[in-house]
Amino acid sequence: MGSDESGTSIINFATERVGLGPMRRDLIPTYLRWINDIEVARFVGMVQPMTEEQENRWFDALSRDETAVHFTIYDMAGPRPIGSVGLNGISRRDHKAELGVAIGESTLHGHGYGTEAVRLACDYGFNGLGLTNIMLRLIAFNERALRAYTRAGFTEFGRRRQCNFIGGQRFDEIYMDLLAEEFESPVLAHRLTEPPRR
Repeated sequence: MGSDESGTSIINFATERVGLGPMRRDLIPTYLRWINDIEVARFVGMVQPMTEEQENRWFDALSRDETAVHFTIYDMAGPRPIGSVGLNGISRRDHKAELGVAIGESTLHGHGYGTEAVRLACDYGFNGLGLTNIMLRLIAFNERALRAYTRAGFTEFGRRRQCNFIGGQRFDEIYMDLLAEEFESPVLAHRLTEPPRR
């Protein structure tokens, strides 16, 4: 479920500041709190109340989806869960996927956690899954996310115009992508190829 018998969180890989570990059923109340926080939900285009039953169905569907890999994001100072990041629509044939990320603790927005989590998820996608292309979408008013994705190496390749209606206004949807050859691994390329310990 994402924690061991002692209740300690499982971290698959991490930088000094940010770690990624499995999604956890025992964290469903935390995920539910995050998605019901308007400061989080508005950036993912889901400004609607979510019930515990809906969140449980979402978690169950996620657990069965073989074309997606999702992680809980941890602040390694705790470690404590602060958000989630995932690769969706993974195509083994075309070596591509779509990335989605949310820092659930809204007080931590703008502090660089999202950028590091995105880089770690891309590290897993490129070096763990052998992907060639990872794309993402964001709503144009989310300038902070645009800066974070740009810092992580993504470049804009197109827009779907005025397709998001939020707060009585229409916004473009921005499409960005990143290629494996443009990415420098922060963790996994070295870890996956280091000699076994004796």
